[in-house]
Amino acid sequence: MRMGSRLGLSLAPLLATTLLWSAAAAPAATPAGSVDQSVSTGTISPVPATVLSAQPAITLRRARGVRRIPRGPAATAPATSVPLAAAVPLSAAAVSPTVNFNGVSSRDSALTNFGLEFEPPDQGLCAGNGFVLEMVNSAYTVYDTKGKALAGPFNINGPFNEGLTEFTSDPRCYYDAANNTWFATILQINKEEDGSAVDIAVNNSGDPRTQWTVYRINTTGLGGASGPREPGCPCFGDQPTLGIDAHNLYITTNEFSILGPQFDGAQVYAIAKKPLASLSSSVPFVHFGKLKIGGARASSVQPALSTGNPAAEYFLSSLDPTETFDQRVGVWALSDPGAVAKGGIPTLSSLVLPSEAYGVPPKAEQKGASSLIDSGDDRMQQTQFIGGSVWGELTTALTMPGDSQQRAAAAWFQVKPSLSGGTLASAKIQHQGYVAVAGSYVIYPALQVTPSGAAAMVVGLSGRTHHPSAAYTVLAPGGESFGPVAVAAAGTGPYDPEAERWGDYSFAVLDTSGGAAWLATEYVPPKSSQTVDGVRNWGTRVLEVSP
Repeated sequence: MRMGSRLGLSLAPLLATTLLWSAAAAPAATPAGSVDQSVSTGTISPVPATVLSAQPAITLRRARGVRRIPRGPAATAPATSVPLAAAVPLSAAAVSPTVNFNGVSSRDSALTNFGLEFEPPDQGLCAGNGFVLEMVNSAYTVYDTKGKALAGPFNINGPFNEGLTEFTSDPRCYYDAANNTWFATILQINKEEDGSAVDIAVNNSGDPRTQWTVYRINTTGLGGASGPREPGCPCFGDQPTLGIDAHNLYITTNEFSILGPQFDGAQVYAIAKKPLASLSSSVPFVHFGKLKIGGARASSVQPALSTGNPAAEYFLSSLDPTETFDQRVGVWALSDPGAVAKGGIPTLSSLVLPSEAYGVPPKAEQKGASSLIDSGDDRMQQTQFIGGSVWGELTTALTMPGDSQQRAAAAWFQVKPSLSGGTLASAKIQHQGYVAVAGSYVIYPALQVTPSGAAAMVVGLSGRTHHPSAAYTVLAPGGESFGPVAVAAAGTGPYDPEAERWGDYSFAVLDTSGGAAWLATEYVPPKSSQTVDGVRNWGTRVLEVSP
């Protein structure tokens, strides 16, 4: 499993071909039921504020690297071959970005972290109330909606009330218009490497430049008030994801041993939103662990950014227990979400839904270098609920007619869930498909859908004729396939051949107006955004698209 660690301690159309594929509804899903799980409840309180002063950098005891989930035999035979679909000619993008600017970069991260250089960015993006907030490993900047920097860059640990050299990673954020409140999350491991937490920063002023209040969920897994002791712990919650609905904030993690190889599966946390937004002294939460789906331990269960007031919070996950190929997705529902604020326990249920095939993508080629870009794995990326459907996307291996070489592409899914008796009764795939560019690699997709049914997807694009670039594509309302891929910002050169990581994720959020999506992904920026010594040369691109 990939671990995005903070290493501070130990628009021209693309002249190519794009592959676009859509399918009708898949066969019926396997019967749903309550999830095999352990459940615990608790409360969290604000962390006392401290004054952050400059601290000397210290050497990290922990090496950065890829965390992979231990795999076992599949309960159901997965797909055994690479997905294949036809390509269509690429034309100009249907829409151009209304905003398109250079975001937080490797230079910003180094300047705010005592000269220490990190990768990858592991990007968080949120927008609202006239602000755009971008958080990465390990810096953040506040912009206006035209891309002008209003504050920053600053050290990422500031809003989370952590020491400026503490180990943190994988920031995400969200602006909740209903409460005029900003939420942000990040994982933390202490200096002694015997404890960890997920930090939740809350700012209910409407202005992300002002003081944040911090809550912490203990993810060490040693038992006590936080729940039963887990194998291999002390542990940490890798890649905390972020979802939200009218009732709760949702965080999911993949639990790993801090010092050993043990993997304890996906964890789901539901935290009552209203007490958080009011900065209550006691905020209830519910924790689900020991989750299984499709006969295997669950991982990377992505909660939805939910629009409206659905009867449940929905999640999607991919299933590929053999790390080959699969053609199933996991659909999850947490019903009675209002129970969390009352100290009760909602119901978590799931089912396995047949889908298009997907598999672990190959590393991506890049122009100007023989070194390859890390395309990650085939975990589910961002998830959204809107208009009665759950949308999700991931990076997959794919081949195209006339091209014998396996490429990386985006696979996407639109799922229609149905509840009955307080649990997930059924689900069907309404649409699904792939987005790929002939001769190139499409990696780390993130999409958002507007209330009209239009969608925008941001991706990374690389290949023998392209430096690592930021690109996007749109889906018209009522459409069944995404349109042409267009480059929003072309990479200025090859990525650092000594770097090990790229990604680990892009991000997309719906503009509060509902008519546009804010998108962000990694690319190779101008030299002015690369580290002064030229060792790290990643950057991010932020754009707004009205599909």
